[in-house]
Amino acid sequence: MKLQPDKSDVQTITAQGPGWIRVQADRIDHSALIGSRGQRIAWPCTRFEDLGPEHFAQLVELGSEVVIFGSGLRLRFPQPAWLRPLIARRIGLETMDTAAACRTYNILAQEGRDVIAALLLETEA
Repeated sequence: MKLQPDKSDVQTITAQGPGWIRVQADRIDHSALIGSRGQRIAWPCTRFEDLGPEHFAQLVELGSEVVIFGSGLRLRFPQPAWLRPLIARRIGLETMDTAAACRTYNILAQEGRDVIAALLLETEA
C-alpha cells in the first residue's frame, strides 16, 4: 500500500507491505524502530513470538513521548509486564497491526509529536 503524506520535513513511512516498509525512498525489510526525530534502528525480532521485555525496554532509551507498536499482520498485545519500563517513564504505547501503525505514525509525526513506531515486519501470520 502506498501512503501519501502531506509535504513535511519529518521522516515519514511512504509505503508498506507484508514484510517491508519504505521510509522516504529507502526500503526496509526487517523489523525496525522509526522515529520522528530521524531514528532508524533495526529491531531484532521477526515474529511476535520472538518479542520479550528487552524489546520494550529498548523503547524507553529512545525517550519519545509515545510509541506506536505495530504487532505484525494482525493485532496482538504485548504482555503487560513488558510495558512497565514505559509506564514508569510515562511514555504512552498504542498497539495496532503494522499497517495501521504506519498510518498512525505518519499522522502523529506530521503533527510535530515525538513518536517512535516499533514495527514488527512479518511476511505471514
